[in-house]
Amino acid sequence: MLTRTSDRIRESLEQRIIEGEFENGERLDEVRLATFYGVSRTPFREALQMLAGSGLVQLIPRRGAYVQHPGIIELVEMFEVMAELEALCGRLAARRVSKSGLKEIAKAARACEISMEKDDPDAYYRENEEFHLLIYQFSGNSFLAEEAGKLQRRLRPFRRMQLRAKGRMHQSMKEHAVILKALEAGDSEAAANAIRSHISVQGEKFHDLISTYEKVPTAK
Repeated sequence: MLTRTSDRIRESLEQRIIEGEFENGERLDEVRLATFYGVSRTPFREALQMLAGSGLVQLIPRRGAYVQHPGIIELVEMFEVMAELEALCGRLAARRVSKSGLKEIAKAARACEISMEKDDPDAYYRENEEFHLLIYQFSGNSFLAEEAGKLQRRLRPFRRMQLRAKGRMHQSMKEHAVILKALEAGDSEAAANAIRSHISVQGEKFHDLISTYEKVPTAK
């Protein structure tokens, strides 16, 4: 559940940008949007900082915040790197995760399942994010976890967008089960392969991502 006002604003703006409500290069009117969300400029600016971290917004000193859509090629390249980073996290976590850590990961997977049963893709994504962050954490490599987290934040809106494809939440949940089974078995290669497949945008997932993203008229 989102608790901070800035987090709620960030998620809303992410969705509005991805859906094409704001054009590529458009300046976001801070005063108007803060009024729209009924907040002071402080939480709104915090939300903009988070969006800048994900690359959807460019902050230019003394000029403001501008929408910045990544191109299709850049997006696919980022997913390729994300798949390999997460595969490495999974490989290490399978060897290093504790019993209590496995329980935490299983709990996060169950929370995803509950959101799927409610047919709530946004709630599913938030629980899904926790599932992945735990795997980064239990890789036992803080540098890797930090780098994976950075790219995960960069891809956050697009991974959320993927979950809106028909049947994707159910497929994602099945993939979580395979990942969890490999982690519980301590099978590092199986964990790496399962996570790589889970993240990679190939086949139907690639076409779903492209067809959805191309609906944003100004994405280059």
